[in-house]
Amino acid sequence: MTRFTKGHGTENDFVLIPDLEGTLELTPAQVQRIADRHAGLGADGVIRVVRTALSTDEAVRAQSHDAEWFMDYRNADGSLAEMCGNGTRVFADFLRREGLAFGRQITIATRAGVKTVRVVEEGYAVDLGPWRLADEAAARADGFDLMVRPRHGKPVPALSVDMGNPHAVVMLPEGIELEQLDLTGAPEVQPEQREGVNVEFVRAVGPGHIAMRVHERGVGETRSCGTGAAAAALATRFWSGVEDLSPWTVDVPGGRLTVTPLPGQRVELAGPAALVADGDFPL
Repeated sequence: MTRFTKGHGTENDFVLIPDLEGTLELTPAQVQRIADRHAGLGADGVIRVVRTALSTDEAVRAQSHDAEWFMDYRNADGSLAEMCGNGTRVFADFLRREGLAFGRQITIATRAGVKTVRVVEEGYAVDLGPWRLADEAAARADGFDLMVRPRHGKPVPALSVDMGNPHAVVMLPEGIELEQLDLTGAPEVQPEQREGVNVEFVRAVGPGHIAMRVHERGVGETRSCGTGAAAAALATRFWSGVEDLSPWTVDVPGGRLTVTPLPGQRVELAGPAALVADGDFPL
């Protein structure tokens, strides 16, 4: 039997598997079984909690001087992912509850580099690190660089944003509502993204305020996506032409997040985290 903790950040949910001695190597089949919402525990992703120095990934082990704990994140289909914005908050909450980290600031190793998490009033704020427009020349020339076709819909332009993981952000044109979108299957993206891409569909609510739905690669539609919320806010900010450091409010089906651009082409994500259950699961 393997110990687990279930948690979520704005209803983007995860199963955390403590592996403090680094003896467990989760297989894709095991991750799929854990994440299965009918035959398993149910989750958008699975996070193995392991000391950074014990990672089998050399690039991750190199972060051990800056972060004691590695967030070994897997999508629900068992595929590896660089990191997860909502997952970092849940991970930090778990470390603090278990006495594995102390203080109001925690550093976490991820496949996308070290992330710093702060305790704030709404829960936790994580410096997601550097971001960039994946094709800045096309973005500044045309405002977009991809085309996205949702299921049963027409192609719409999208902007690709690299958050350490890939995103395609769509500002919905008039006449298409968020609630109308069919996200039961992956949207078609052109040019095709060989490693897959998270797709965010956005509707402006007001100044500095957007709502979004997301289809995550390797998962499907989720109630929230932290890096997706950041990508959506940064893309909308880019389209607005006012690229200042004002915070953005992002409403997702699972709640509300705050995205704050930082100097040096970095961005911070703030929101809640909750640990809801502990138990044992047979792998």
